[in-house]
Order: sequence, then structure tokens, then C-alpha cells
Amino acid sequence: MTNKTVNTKDKEGNMMQRMIAKKERRMAVLLPVLSVFTALIIGAIIIAASDPDTINAARSLFVAPGRFFRFAFDAIYEAYKAMLEGAFGNPSKIIQAFSVWRSTGDAKDLLSALRPISESLVIATPYIFAGLGVAISFQAGLVNIGAEGQLFVAGLFSVFVAYSLKNIPAFIHLPLAFIAGFVAGAIWGFIPGLLKAKTGAHEVINTIMMNYIAFRLTDYLLSGPMAKSPSLPISPDVPASAQFPTFLPSPVRLHWGFIVALVFVWLIHNLLFKTTFGLEIRMVGKNPRASKYAGISTTLITTLAMALSGGIAGLAGANQVLGVDHRMVRAFSSGYGFDAIALALLGNNNPFGVLLSSLLFGFLRGGAARMQSVAGTPVELVRIIQGVVIIFVAAPEIIQSLYGMRKKKPVSEPAAEKGESNAGK
Repeated sequence: MTNKTVNTKDKEGNMMQRMIAKKERRMAVLLPVLSVFTALIIGAIIIAASDPDTINAARSLFVAPGRFFRFAFDAIYEAYKAMLEGAFGNPSKIIQAFSVWRSTGDAKDLLSALRPISESLVIATPYIFAGLGVAISFQAGLVNIGAEGQLFVAGLFSVFVAYSLKNIPAFIHLPLAFIAGFVAGAIWGFIPGLLKAKTGAHEVINTIMMNYIAFRLTDYLLSGPMAKSPSLPISPDVPASAQFPTFLPSPVRLHWGFIVALVFVWLIHNLLFKTTFGLEIRMVGKNPRASKYAGISTTLITTLAMALSGGIAGLAGANQVLGVDHRMVRAFSSGYGFDAIALALLGNNNPFGVLLSSLLFGFLRGGAARMQSVAGTPVELVRIIQGVVIIFVAAPEIIQSLYGMRKKKPVSEPAAEKGESNAGK
């Protein structure tokens, strides 16, 4: 075989690998998009099926089908319109309020019009931190179910540092409180990581148990040592020097924690895909045994990956107490840590994918309240949509079957050789 033939085959092999990689990237983007689209269709069916007018019209479906479809369309349209306005605001009101502000200088209406999209971003911010944390563990081949507990202890540490330190400049006070949250979450992730690395104890069980410890620890501290008063199970208020500043006056609550979250998306992406440590995390996640033979300390990587996962997830709690609540209360989280598992899956464990999925969940939850108040659609519908999205992402074969994307089974080599031999005969 000549060198020219070898080079030609190498080029063909490289071209084939690039084509396969390109197709995989396209599928990684297309599957979540189709999952969300299909979930919205299912949500529309549920909206129509639960609308009283549509149900009444269904009794005479074959007599007056147009009436049934008109009621169904109106119910779906009003619900999703209300959800979009609750998530992004009303465009006409924003434009009108902006014109009033330019002509009169009165920003009251403009701030009110911008509140919906700002609230959606406020909701999305802890999702970003928690989703990034869980994505790191998934990249390392670990399942971190403890993001909710890590979030709680991080909130406790952050608020304690915030109200304990007095007369400190904001540029020192705020970073210290925020870092305290990271350290607390990292400790809560380090423990199950070390147990996994040293003893083989399953991280799912350990992180679930760490959640319960965090919840009960929060109850104890807020009822005793950290209580604002004996009758109030809340912590003292976070002083202004330890609060994330907001971009605009009230009622807009969007704060600089959102920008910090975006910075962490970039940092974690670079860490995972542009550093040796990130490569080792992904190698251990893909094949621990091969990584060990390659000279990687799987014990160290497993422990550090879980600690980092817990620390980043914990920043969601620090963000909440320093940027939104300005105190620690019982059950202050709205399930951000548990939803983070879904976000990591939906984002394909890629930091930028987690960002997009976090924004999606933030906008869904941001629009849920208005969908209920205006269209009368229960807010639980949003949870249904989120659950259906996760089912489709976790089982991509469903979407592939629905949209004719199933991969054709390759012909095996023996079968191909047999076919050639029969053709020769």
C-alpha cells in the first residue's frame, strides 16, 4: 500500500469524523428544542382539555366542530399570551412607557413595564448557579442530588458572614459573604465526594442524606443561634454593604448577581473544556478505569469534582440571600437544587446549554403567575411542561421517533461480506 493511498484514507477518516461530530452537535441542539416545542404542544392540549367552554363545546363536537376548535384555540392563545407577557412584559406598554420617560423623565411606568422580564431573570439566576454545579458532577460521572442542601448551607454561611461583620466596605463585605457560600457548598459536596472516592459509597444516597441534614440544621439555627428573635425563625437582615446592588430602582429587582452568574458560565466552560483539570474531570466521567491507567488520580478528581459541584451549586443560595431575600428563612428555596438536575440534563451538561435551559425555566416560572391570574390556567401547568421536557430529554428516542430522526442500524460486517459473496455466486 502506497503512502498516497494511506494519506487518502486518513483524510477520508478525518472527514468522516468531522461529519459525525457535526451531526452530534446538531442533534445536541435540536433535541432540546424539539423537546420544549413538543412539551408546549402537550401543554396546549391540557389547557384545552381543562377549559370549561371547550369541554362544553366538545359535547357537540360532531354537530358544531368549529365552535369546539374556536374555544380550544382561544383558551390556548389566552394562556400562552398571558404567560409570555408575565415572562417578558407587554411590548406595547414597554414602548409607550419608554416614550413617556423620554418626554417627561418620569420612569415609574417604564420600571413597572420592565418588571416582568426582570423578575424572570431574577428567577433564572439561582437556576444558573445550581445547574452549573450539577453539570460539573455529571461531567465527572457523578450524580449530585444534594444541590438543594448545598444551597441551604451556603445561604446560612453567607447570611452569617453578612450580618456578623460590621463596618466593612462593600467591596470587601459582599465578596466575603459570597465566598462563604461557596465554601459551605463545597464542604457539603466534598463529604459525599470523599466517601465515594475512598469507600465507594454511592453519592446519590449520601447527597440525599446531606440534604436532610442541611434542612434540619437550617431549622435549628433559625430557631435558636441565628434567630432574629425568639418568635421569628428568620435570620438578621443582610446589611446594605453585603447586598448585591440592583440595576434599576424598585420595583425592578434584577441585581448584579445575574452578571456574576454569566461570568461563572464562561469560567466553568473554560475550566471544563480548556484546562487539564477539566479534561481529567471529563475523562474520569467517561471511563474511570482507563483514566486510572492513564495516570489520573480518580480519587482526587472525584473528590474535587464533587466539592466544586457543591460550591457552585451553593452560590445559588448565596445569591438568594445577598441579592433577593436579604435574610435567611425556612424553606427559602423554591426547589432550585432539585430543578438543577433537569437543567443540567436539558443543557447537555454544557455551561452554555445550562444557561439557556435556566433562562427557559426562569421565563416559564416568571409567566406562570400571570397565566393563572389572567387566563385562569393553573400554575401547575408550568411544572407539567417542565416535567415533559425532562422526560423527552432523558429519553431522546421518543423525540427521534416522533420526528423521524431514528438512526438507521448499520449493516454488520459479516452480513455485508455474506451479501458480497452471494452476489459473486
